[in-house]
Amino acid sequence: MSTTLRINGTSHQIDLPDDVPLLWVLRDEIGLTGTKFGCGVAACGACTVHIDGEAVRSCQVALSDVWGDVTTIEGLGTPDAMATVQKAWAQNQVAQCGYCQSGQIMQAASLLAENPTPSDDDIDEAMQGNLCRCGTYPRIRAAIHDAAKMMKEA
Repeated sequence: MSTTLRINGTSHQIDLPDDVPLLWVLRDEIGLTGTKFGCGVAACGACTVHIDGEAVRSCQVALSDVWGDVTTIEGLGTPDAMATVQKAWAQNQVAQCGYCQSGQIMQAASLLAENPTPSDDDIDEAMQGNLCRCGTYPRIRAAIHDAAKMMKEA
């Protein structure tokens, strides 16, 4: 069945079965490989994207269940025009292996859109479903606090 999705501001005509996970539509059909496959059961957060601004695990959203505009890490910002949270990530040297970072950043961006001045507890709660095998959690928390400050000053 043919479906139209708006991804990062561009409309895409998708001709795939309705039950194909959004993750595979993004990676295999559209070629947006910043969204990563981690576990396939929504337990790690590597595949986090936004649908209408809400952070969701794209491995568990079927094509037919996409309810609005999709934003991936590629749509959040670019190396030449980074989003505030991406700038904070770079300044805090959060990434080590980097595999989980697109999902971490997308979850953090959703948190900051919802709560522009999160406490440590707010951050821990919002980020608990995003796993980092390298253990950069203190840097992730610091980057979120720094992004919140940068957004407040802007």
